[in-house]
Amino acid sequence: MSSAGEMTKTKQPRCQRGNIRILATTDLHNHLLGFDYYSNRPTPNLGLSRIATLVEQARVEAAEQGAITLLFDNGDGLQGTPIGERSGADSGGAHPLMTAFSVMGYDAIGLGNHDFNFGLADLTEILTQAPCPVVCSNMDPVQPDLTLPFAPKTIIEKQFDDPDLPPVRIGVLSVLPPQTLIWDAHFLMDRVVVHDMVQAAQRTARDLRTQGCDLVIALAHTGLGAKEAEPGCENALYPLSHLEDIDAIVAGHTHLLLPDPQVSLGCPAVMPGAFSSHLGTIDIALEHGDTGWQIRQSETRLQAVSSPTGETPEHPDMVAALADDHAATLDRMREPVGHHPKALHSYFTFFAPDESLVLSANAQAAAVRAFTRGTEYETLPLLSAVAPGKFGGRAGPYHYTDVAAGEICMRNVVDLQIFPNELRAMVVTGQQVRDWLEMSAGVFHQVPTGSTDRILFDPQRVGHNFDVIFGVNYEIDLSSPARFSHTGLRQNPQHRRIRNLRWQGQPIPDTQRFVVAMNNYRAGGGGQFNMLSTGEHLKLPPVKLRKVLRDFLAAQLPIESAYPPAYPWRFCAQPETQVTAFTGPEARRYLTELDPARVQVDPINPNGFLPLRISL
Repeated sequence: MSSAGEMTKTKQPRCQRGNIRILATTDLHNHLLGFDYYSNRPTPNLGLSRIATLVEQARVEAAEQGAITLLFDNGDGLQGTPIGERSGADSGGAHPLMTAFSVMGYDAIGLGNHDFNFGLADLTEILTQAPCPVVCSNMDPVQPDLTLPFAPKTIIEKQFDDPDLPPVRIGVLSVLPPQTLIWDAHFLMDRVVVHDMVQAAQRTARDLRTQGCDLVIALAHTGLGAKEAEPGCENALYPLSHLEDIDAIVAGHTHLLLPDPQVSLGCPAVMPGAFSSHLGTIDIALEHGDTGWQIRQSETRLQAVSSPTGETPEHPDMVAALADDHAATLDRMREPVGHHPKALHSYFTFFAPDESLVLSANAQAAAVRAFTRGTEYETLPLLSAVAPGKFGGRAGPYHYTDVAAGEICMRNVVDLQIFPNELRAMVVTGQQVRDWLEMSAGVFHQVPTGSTDRILFDPQRVGHNFDVIFGVNYEIDLSSPARFSHTGLRQNPQHRRIRNLRWQGQPIPDTQRFVVAMNNYRAGGGGQFNMLSTGEHLKLPPVKLRKVLRDFLAAQLPIESAYPPAYPWRFCAQPETQVTAFTGPEARRYLTELDPARVQVDPINPNGFLPLRISL
């Protein structure tokens, strides 16, 4: 008989705990293998084939700890390098991206805006090959007979290795920017509607909770943006992270690296860069009680495929699975096109003449000129608006157009036109041209005269919104604040950066009418160039800009009316003023193009960029 101190204790239920590891990729842009199809050489610092190795290692580690592993992608995987820019119907087999997702065993994939660049028919063809659920929660069809190739949400049930632990139900939703409808209007307008991301996510997350989900994961193809929700905003990560029913977020779209100690969000979130550079991980510790599974703690981190200690090897299964696609892509990229006497690169595109833009502008103008011949628009002055596609920035120090002088092949054409855009033309006024250039000039920081410590380019802007308009001449005054915000709002109406805007040497009246050649992204309102919303659209047959450029280089378009050799713009002089611009280290091969009296070259910085100090 036991004493009072030795009485048997009431048995307490065992505390039930489990761990979940979420692995995430985003904005792959077809960087499936460690190979640069533009420069025709291997690249050691990118490639989903390298991320596949990291995923395998992470899964092994999680299994040793008894954790469940989930693998997600967050969109913008279909547009980018040439290996994936074709449908399964075109290639006669599975799409390379879907092959890669199958090899790696993804659990669900969300969609990004660039996934719609090829139209709904191609997207449907590709997504029928998806090895897992495809989710988009804020796009619905408008046409009653249109079936979209994705679901608004999905539920994944996972069982722990420990049979005593109950399963976990994970709900997955996905949202993308409403602006997708504008950016690909020629494919989507009047066919679908894209709802506000925050409202759609809130509604879908609540539905998943009512269906018994223990966790809700949002694949949110969006960047940071404003702290508070704004209707229809493009970047809504902050308000999304504070929605009550969302437990974790995989973000994207803006190619940032999150977590970042400077960024505080309402729930665990990762944004693993772009171009297959990083793997994002969210480790979640769960505890099971009367109300089901609850989050006890979480940890987020990134892992790069390249580090100072070495590069992650490509996974042999991925290399083998994509071998035929890789070989076929190399064959297509070798196809000869024409000849160009000058090197075409974008290393100095923000502060010096860019011959690649000269070529693109002349090609666009030649194509539009052929279409307008014999029409009412033939007598109007013809301008051509172009912007760089590869300009470093968040994409890294090797993301620049670089085409040697001489023979041109298809890989060079793709390097010059990395987006699958179509040719467009609009009639705009002199006032609209002036505001258009003001919006473009907003990519630069304000630089007070006499300062020497200012960075030229504003990292909150993007380089593909720096339009150069050929056919006019103008100067950019950096001493003045930007007239428009990055959202296109007139924030400094009393100030202007564009000076001495002229056509054929004469000031341009506000009412002067011009035809302007451009791409469909800008014509559809991309980049928040709101001043173009009232422009008159010309009816052109659908034609890809890559074909326009190819035909121009092959002398199949008229070249006799090329723009004058003088570059359209320059900075206004500012005495005793210096700015710092960053470019790729390969730019050193072209430094002779710059005035050595005005440019000082500094050592490569820790991020791999080459700083140039430029006298204004």
